[in-house]
Amino acid sequence: MLILKLLLIPGFLLLISLAGKRWGPSVAGWLSGLPVVVGPILFFLAIEQGPAFAAQSAVAALSAMFAMIAFCITYAQVAQRANWPWALMVSLTVWALIALVLSLIPASLPFSVAAAATALLAAPHLFPNVQPVIGGPAPKSDRLIWRMIAGAALTLVVTMLASTVGERWSGLLAVFPVLGSVMAVFSQQTRGPAFTAALLRATAIGMYSFSAFCLVTALTLPNLGLGGFAVGVAVSVAMLGVTRQLLARPAPKQSLPQ
Repeated sequence: MLILKLLLIPGFLLLISLAGKRWGPSVAGWLSGLPVVVGPILFFLAIEQGPAFAAQSAVAALSAMFAMIAFCITYAQVAQRANWPWALMVSLTVWALIALVLSLIPASLPFSVAAAATALLAAPHLFPNVQPVIGGPAPKSDRLIWRMIAGAALTLVVTMLASTVGERWSGLLAVFPVLGSVMAVFSQQTRGPAFTAALLRATAIGMYSFSAFCLVTALTLPNLGLGGFAVGVAVSVAMLGVTRQLLARPAPKQSLPQ
């Protein structure tokens, strides 16, 4: 399992980087909506703590969509005005504050669905209206390596913490922006803030797939056990296909201060 944790996220980051180079930030961000972080974390929790524990963690993870999308919006907005350390610090602070508030609210599936739906529907209107330069220089190979190393390290820390802090925080930490933070920082460094904003906006669209996975696993794990993950993955991939058409829609117009 340790090898899986070390290889899965770096491998997926490599694929996303290549997708961004070939098809632009929208496709790269959209693909990051697949549950490649939360899926393995919940799977490990189901094996180590039982399906019921993992199901409750999935409920918490679904509510954490609110924090995750807030991270994406905050980073995209701050990146238009500041360099990446500031954008990362402010966006992670927003994520942490919202996660803390969510941890204090009694867990329930209806609340989690409402929180996720609110964030998903509001997100397109809150990103900066920018036009990314698609034909910019691709990340160098050494930057790709550092991107993969950062992804592996973050995944290890999050999964280690998630298995020790209880079902509520396990679910919240499963939605820690591992992919989002690594992709955002390296994209801002190599392709600029407009590219980064477009990537994070597409990430928010991809989160429909992520949310579908959390919802289905929360409903199916208690009865199907580990088989619930197969159902969750199938629904998640299907939802990714459904949201593909949303990428073609232009971002809602939003004027930025001069």
